[in-house]
Amino acid sequence: MKPEEIRREALAGVTTFFTMAYIVVVNPQILAAGGAGIPFSGAMTATVLVCFALTLLMGLYARLPFAVAPGMGINAFFAYSIVLGQRVPWPTALGIVFWAGVLFLLVSVTPLRERIALAIPRNLRTASAAGIGIFLTFIGLKNAGLVAANPITFVQFGAINQASALSLASLAVIVWLLHRKSPFAFLGGIFFAAGLGWALGLVHLPPKIVSFPDFSSAFLKLDVWGALKPTLAPALVAILMTDLFDSISTFVGVSHACGLLDKQGQPLRLREGLIVDALATLGAGLAGTSSGTAYIESAAGIEAGGRTGLTSVFTALCFLPCFFLGPLSEVIPAFATAPVLIVVGALMFRSVNHLDLSTIEDALPAFLTIVLIPLTFSITQGILWGFISQVALYIASGRRKEIGLPLYGLALISISLLWASR
Repeated sequence: MKPEEIRREALAGVTTFFTMAYIVVVNPQILAAGGAGIPFSGAMTATVLVCFALTLLMGLYARLPFAVAPGMGINAFFAYSIVLGQRVPWPTALGIVFWAGVLFLLVSVTPLRERIALAIPRNLRTASAAGIGIFLTFIGLKNAGLVAANPITFVQFGAINQASALSLASLAVIVWLLHRKSPFAFLGGIFFAAGLGWALGLVHLPPKIVSFPDFSSAFLKLDVWGALKPTLAPALVAILMTDLFDSISTFVGVSHACGLLDKQGQPLRLREGLIVDALATLGAGLAGTSSGTAYIESAAGIEAGGRTGLTSVFTALCFLPCFFLGPLSEVIPAFATAPVLIVVGALMFRSVNHLDLSTIEDALPAFLTIVLIPLTFSITQGILWGFISQVALYIASGRRKEIGLPLYGLALISISLLWASR
């Protein structure tokens, strides 16, 4: 490889890092401050470990310019639906992530992956992304103090104070930087709010800036066998399906948008990429965080010229210093990261543009999927009821011939999972 090509790949890798470096702070906050109970330092070490190791593997094995990190949306599902909603201990929840990764790996090395992907109606995949977007935005508004609990109406508009005002100002900064296509958009918004918070006395600097990684509080603390309880099967399937949707849509969407295609018009080395993605979920459970997946932000690096696995190698190396910045990251308040959740949610919600709402049998399952995810605080419920209502309404409307056997199977599995978790 020529020196100028190496420089181009290095620049692309650094660009990708800066577009997704926010995850180093946001993910531990969701898993720790969000109430899941995983110690912040352990969750941060796990986050950085997944980002570094799996992005490096993506570059060396899959030879693709995609970065890997714990996924936004699935981390909220882990913390708010599984741990808080179902009262599952976080070590057991990590075990669920591990087994979802094992199943994902088995699916990725067999033709079953394509069959499952083709069985899911495009409307439901699109609706799931939109529903998760609303879910993330709701959590962001809550963390910003703009949404509060109400015993009568369930929720109400929160108070405007210094913290919520800083969140709104940070939101404006992020939108402005995104409009200018800055790779520092999310990080810029976080540091803007945290910096002003420090100036106003809302944030206090730690006694030390750097520390050693924490491999004692979350690393290898998963409960592998406790995760196999039948009542936890719906959560396991939800993580598996969400990982499958996310990875396929990321690889296919970014590859087509950026021209990373083979002669047949298919994404380059898709099978190898999905295997790494599956290992990211399995490895995340071992490391002590929610599922890892390929990041859509990788498109920024690809647009900057990244075309080979060397881009991912440079991105992975950028994560190494983050192992030692735990004390500094831990003091970043929730109101500083809340705007990131709001914006990411809005970006995910844009997928509604692709929904087919022309008939009730297509519109209602998509609608139920979208609204049940945030209203039940459960991605599982939205996905499962989407499968069930799609099949039921197609049968009722005389379109049963359009339902493939795999979708019938997913609907039956959904019914059995709902019955088991009742």
